Amino acid sequence: MREAVIITGASSGIGVAVSERLCDMDYEVFGFGRNFELCKLKRENFHPIICDLLDTAKLTGQVKRIAAEWEIPVLINNAGVAYYGLHEELNAKKIAEMVRTNLEVPMILSAQLLRTLKKNKGHIIDIASVTAVNSNPHGCAYGATKAGLYSFGRSLFDEARKYGVKVTTICPDMTKTNLYRNADFKEAEEEEARLVPEDVADAVAFVLGARDGMVLSELTLKPQLHRIRKKPLAK
Repeated sequence: MREAVIITGASSGIGVAVSERLCDMDYEVFGFGRNFELCKLKRENFHPIICDLLDTAKLTGQVKRIAAEWEIPVLINNAGVAYYGLHEELNAKKIAEMVRTNLEVPMILSAQLLRTLKKNKGHIIDIASVTAVNSNPHGCAYGATKAGLYSFGRSLFDEARKYGVKVTTICPDMTKTNLYRNADFKEAEEEEARLVPEDVADAVAFVLGARDGMVLSELTLKPQLHRIRKKPLAK
């Protein structure tokens, strides 16, 4: 059976960069996202799957269809959404969207594919955040979802490692993406004070290239400098 990778959040930012790197590594890549109209990645071995990740039945149905035709040795849980501000300003809908996208979806997909990954000694890569291990004022809920993903990955590795399954959690610092569109700040302009999506793609390639028997279970990516920019106040 042919091999393929499943990655969520593949229509922009880190997801596009990682998908392109995986294509360069000769993987068949099935990338899940809501809208690919602005996605510039056009490769024969990149297969965009338009799907609302919060529609669990549709999501798991699409994954089941792919897994019936392809062997899945790698799952990359990359999709993420963030809302920032004082916690009392977040409504229930925004909190639920973060919890479901950032934590529930990776748990569901990992559970769905874990038996396959045990058979082929596969790899789960979770794209978390440095907020998983830091205090996050004005981002309490977002940080909590990433902390949950971080904890899930650590525990799942300890649970599944005896079957040959590898689990890696990558924690990038501020990266030049549209994740901060809902915040009153954004990444710094200086290259040495921010990451770019390709940095995370490099980390994924490095993790997948490790020798059998050695697992990079956690990887933190930081720019040399720690700076952010305040967005101008709306008039």
